[in-house]
Amino acid sequence: MRDAKHIYFIGIGGIGMSAIARYFHAHGKRVTGYDKTETALTRKLVDEGIHVHYDDTIEAIPTDIDTIIYTPAIPKDHKGYNHLLASGIPMMKRSQALGMISEGMFSIGIAGTHGKTTTSSLTTHVLKVGDKDPSAFLGGIMVDYNTNCLIGRGQEVVLEADEFDRSFLQLSPDIACILSMDPDHLDIYGDEDQMHEGFMAFAEKIKENGVLLIKDAWYGKMALDTVYELLSRNIEILAFGDLNGNIQYKNVRIESGKFVFDYQGLDREIKNMTANMAGRHNIENACVAITIGLLRGVSEDKIRKAVAEFKGIQRRFERIIDGPSVQFIDDYAHHPSELKAAIGAAKELFPDKKILGIFQPHLYSRTRDFVDGFAEELSKLDEVVLMDIYPARELPIEGVTSSIIFDKINNPNKHLVTKATLMDTLKDLKADVYMTLGAGDIDTFVTQIKNMLHER
Repeated sequence: MRDAKHIYFIGIGGIGMSAIARYFHAHGKRVTGYDKTETALTRKLVDEGIHVHYDDTIEAIPTDIDTIIYTPAIPKDHKGYNHLLASGIPMMKRSQALGMISEGMFSIGIAGTHGKTTTSSLTTHVLKVGDKDPSAFLGGIMVDYNTNCLIGRGQEVVLEADEFDRSFLQLSPDIACILSMDPDHLDIYGDEDQMHEGFMAFAEKIKENGVLLIKDAWYGKMALDTVYELLSRNIEILAFGDLNGNIQYKNVRIESGKFVFDYQGLDREIKNMTANMAGRHNIENACVAITIGLLRGVSEDKIRKAVAEFKGIQRRFERIIDGPSVQFIDDYAHHPSELKAAIGAAKELFPDKKILGIFQPHLYSRTRDFVDGFAEELSKLDEVVLMDIYPARELPIEGVTSSIIFDKINNPNKHLVTKATLMDTLKDLKADVYMTLGAGDIDTFVTQIKNMLHER
């Protein structure tokens, strides 16, 4: 990679891909790439000097490429991908590039089916405030820095360790965290047991004398062979949670609209920590970031400051409108567990308010696999607006539409809409708190909804 002069990205507009593209661009490489559609993120890449094209034609591909990085989500019938595959030019997955970039650095890999982006971003912010000047490759845009890629001069690099396509097995972290292992990506793993095996394989990639942070509920389910293998290499295992484990958070309460808690771990107790992020799940994420900060020598005062001031990530319980008469929150939640966390946080913050949620399912396979879970969590809203499925990389599956969720939602205040009818439907509905939920292109409606609410 050091000798590469022109790196071409297939799927450059992906949040993880764009971070690596920015890294190489900052290091003086010529970077170009393809993506299916123009977005705010691709426009930002273009503004930064990276050429992006949107036509899947061989003619649009530059002719002097010497390295190709591609996303595993690219369709296998993609013309450009197949042309370059046959060209003999060196190709690698995004995860392989990330593994190569992080070699020789003190790497911190944050894994889990939920919470990766928030936890890795907050960990980065804790290290940054703690004068460690880390690098970071993230799956979201940090509001504090307006980027998903930080290039620092310090030893540490924070990596969002993605389980999709077993990408995290390309990493060898010094500190690894497993936040959750709820079933997901079953189209890749086949079943929940194989997915858990993938996470344990990630844990076994930790370097000798490293640290594993793992949610207490999952620690109890680790195979003894894995535990013994880690301990034999002097890897410290720290479990975290609200009840058991080495790292705990206690006395959670809401004060002046903010979550406040006490941290206990590593023979430390830090009382009255204020979190700028909403939700008990984010208290847990904060505990991971606090622990990593302490392990890397960040002072308690700077940790307290970082957690209290962290502005969060775009589309992670992002407060679009935070007014006295109306709240509008945008969240990336696309799994039942994530819906539970986001909706639960809103209900705890606004206990006497009417909450309306607009949800766009993501992937046909995920809709099919978790239809009951989606219906259960959406039923907890006061009013539900359900959109069509966003297909992303998938082709339709017979019999799988948003209707299979809609029919199971136990709430009379529910509406099934398309992109074309969404705004007209919302004009006739009233609520105190509005939430847009989903990982597809529902975010393209955020400005329209914001403007509609301001006009009222």
